[in-house]
Order: sequence, then C-alpha cells, then structure tokens
Amino acid sequence: MVRRCHGMRRCAARGFTLIELMVVMSLIVVLASIGLAVYANSVTRAKEAVLKEDLYRMRQAIDQYYADKSMYPETLDVLVSEKYLRALPIDPFTGSADTWQTIQADLEPGSASGNPGIYNVRSGSSAVAIDGTNYSDWE
Repeated sequence: MVRRCHGMRRCAARGFTLIELMVVMSLIVVLASIGLAVYANSVTRAKEAVLKEDLYRMRQAIDQYYADKSMYPETLDVLVSEKYLRALPIDPFTGSADTWQTIQADLEPGSASGNPGIYNVRSGSSAVAIDGTNYSDWE
C-alpha cells in the first residue's frame, strides 16, 4: 500500500478495501460454479451421444448379421469374430464392454436351433439420463 500526500491534505491510503476484495472473490466463485455445472452437463451429454451411437451401430450389425445368415447371433462376440464389428464398444456409463444387456429373440416355429439368438442390446448402466429415462431402457 502506498501513501501519497499532496500538500497539507491528510495522507490517504491507496488500495482495495476488504469489501471490494470480497465482492470480487464472490464473483469469481459464482462464475467458477457455473462453469463447473456446464462442464459436467456437457460431459454427460457427450457420453449419452456415444451411447446412442454405440447402440445404433451394434443393432445395425445385428440386423446385418440376420440379413446375411437368416438367424440372430448367439452372442455379441460372434459379431466381432465374424467381422461385423471391429470390437465391442465400451459402455460409456459402466466403463466396460462386458456390461451390455442382450435381449433374446423369440424362438421361431420350426427352428432346429434351441438358441434363438440376440436381436437387441441395451446399456448395462442403472443410471438415469438427463431427460429422466434410464439408460438401460434406451431403444
């Protein structure tokens, strides 16, 4: 803090008051809080977009497999071994490729195979999306 005196006037201290510092610090905290909330929301939205794309690609591979072989794959690993997928995607909310929930097809009448195969896949996450739906219910 520098004191400057001009002539016979009283010397006044120059600098910031405690109130001014508190106001500035409060503004910084409010802006940082808003920034963190926006960042967390954007991360969740990005994960949701990845999940939607992964589900679409796996369902597309299952449909292509069915169109080629006239039967559904027995497991998701068959899609990888038969080169319909390069690798099973990692569920962005569970962090694992092993948590995908598969839905079995109905057994077709007259089918010799006892395993109807997988016709759909869902996320294994029990979390709730931003829109209020469960990730495990996404179609």
